[in-house]
Amino acid sequence: MTSLSGKEATGLRFRIDTDLCAGHGRCYALGPEYFESDDIGYAKVLDRVEPADRRDGMEDIAMACPEGAILIEETSGS
Repeated sequence: MTSLSGKEATGLRFRIDTDLCAGHGRCYALGPEYFESDDIGYAKVLDRVEPADRRDGMEDIAMACPEGAILIEETSGS
């Protein structure tokens, strides 16, 4: 898999667009290994990189967000 930068993607991580997040909580309900709730109920991403072959499951979680606030970023090895 090639990332947007043209380098080989070695992992994936979630990011939350805090301007879009409305605190529904679906992300930490569906992916507690990736997200937790902050003090006022908004999602916070746990620092975790997953192998690229986990993309499908991660996309399912991202697509469950009604606000479209969950993004998946590719990481590269260099």
